[in-house]
Amino acid sequence: MFEVVRLSKHFGGVTAVHEVSFSVNEGEIFSIMGPNGAGKTTVLNLISRFYDVDEGTIQFAGEDITHAPPHEIARKGIARTFQNIELFERETVLQNLLIAQYIHRKTNIFSDLLFLPRVRRQEAQSRRFLEDIIDLLHLQRYREQQIHSLPFGVRKLVELARALCLKPKLLLLDEPSSGLNPEETEDLSFWIEDINKELGVTIVMVEHDMNLIGQVSNRVLVLASGRSIALGTPVEVKDHPDVISAYLGT
Repeated sequence: MFEVVRLSKHFGGVTAVHEVSFSVNEGEIFSIMGPNGAGKTTVLNLISRFYDVDEGTIQFAGEDITHAPPHEIARKGIARTFQNIELFERETVLQNLLIAQYIHRKTNIFSDLLFLPRVRRQEAQSRRFLEDIIDLLHLQRYREQQIHSLPFGVRKLVELARALCLKPKLLLLDEPSSGLNPEETEDLSFWIEDINKELGVTIVMVEHDMNLIGQVSNRVLVLASGRSIALGTPVEVKDHPDVISAYLGT
């Protein structure tokens, strides 16, 4: 479904990512982990085209998307969340989700103005899907509340819901447990599994919490200093000597 081949990124004289390769199967939860500065988020930024790719290729559903613009990446079915929450603080939960859905619409200004039957059908389908996402993530009680008034953990869920409103085939999660307490992180593991199983969304997750990674991941890629040092199941990579060395600095 998704493949990265010898992906590299340089910032001046610094190599942030060096010839990283991996593939993700449809329906898989694939995690990327590594020490601080390993290049994990840079890889996500390259996939979602927030950074230009210096070398290597990115294939999605058999198509080369290496140099596609970010809005085209989203339309092809790739959505992401960010480590730092990026929501409209003065808008409600519902308004944030409606704004996100707009990018997925396949109408134009003339059909919008005329409110043609096709537009009405699409509006109804989109609204039903939005309500399904609200139900799935248990956001009903917060739907009319402004983002700035919500607890941090709920805001993280809203950002996750916003990404899902794009109806992605592939969801990129950047440090989803960052800032969450242990109970919230445990809940997050269930949301991730539900999204994967109930919505059929393939997930690539950058994460530092090894317990969360071990709980939800099918496979794990470990980076250190921008290079791939291990790839396998959570159990396989946990005891890999290069992984132990990278984390302990030995």
